[in-house]
Amino acid sequence: MTTPLFSLDGRVALVTGASRGLGFAMAEGLAEAGAAVVLNGRDPATLEARAAELRARGFAASVAAFDVADEAAVRAGVDSVVAVNGAIDILIANAGIHHARPLGELRTEDWRRVMATNLDACFILAQQVAMKMIPRRSGRIIFMSSLTGLMGRATIHAYAASKAGLLGLTRSLAAELGPDGITCNAIAPGYFETDMSAKMRSDPAAVERIVNRVPLRRWGRPRDVAGVAVFLASPAAAYINGQQIVVDGGMGVAL
Repeated sequence: MTTPLFSLDGRVALVTGASRGLGFAMAEGLAEAGAAVVLNGRDPATLEARAAELRARGFAASVAAFDVADEAAVRAGVDSVVAVNGAIDILIANAGIHHARPLGELRTEDWRRVMATNLDACFILAQQVAMKMIPRRSGRIIFMSSLTGLMGRATIHAYAASKAGLLGLTRSLAAELGPDGITCNAIAPGYFETDMSAKMRSDPAAVERIVNRVPLRRWGRPRDVAGVAVFLASPAAAYINGQQIVVDGGMGVAL
């Protein structure tokens, strides 16, 4: 009997930053494909409410509340998820923060805070999860990068650098972990309708500027990224490793 290309039946997926936005949309998509999803974030009550939404639809969903920027908490959290679920087959490292300031106003401590959450935390998560995957010779690690990791934009220096760093980390982990049956890939979203973009979307001129640059003439919706996450986590992507998939409506290829 063959396994359906996009089935995640029997898989356990840990999704960080999963209480809202892209994180929850991806967790929902994985659950719909058959995975048991573990929602991560810092607020247990919010996470439990989102997990309850999924369980009400008949999906397997649980929570693991810890701060991805706290190394000790990550180690304990990963151990706990494995102890409860038996394994982590899929990691989607999605949690991230944003801090926009002109170069002359960007404080070193803010630079380091963004790097700690957006890049350092992803390395630590991947390291801890990979150590659980290696003995099983199977696993999928997916990083959430950004179009701004490939294209520059003024005032978001730490964010852009952290997301570009994730693309390099994607390739190095793919090279090292591939022999152990583990793939590592990245998703690079463009401009999406999420809480992180709320301030920008409150400016009609900014909204129009983005819409006019995107060939599909709209901002991305969280659901638009869910299918890519399911694909990279599924048997359909078994031979895809070290790659980045840009999900931006064509913005990055249009003049």
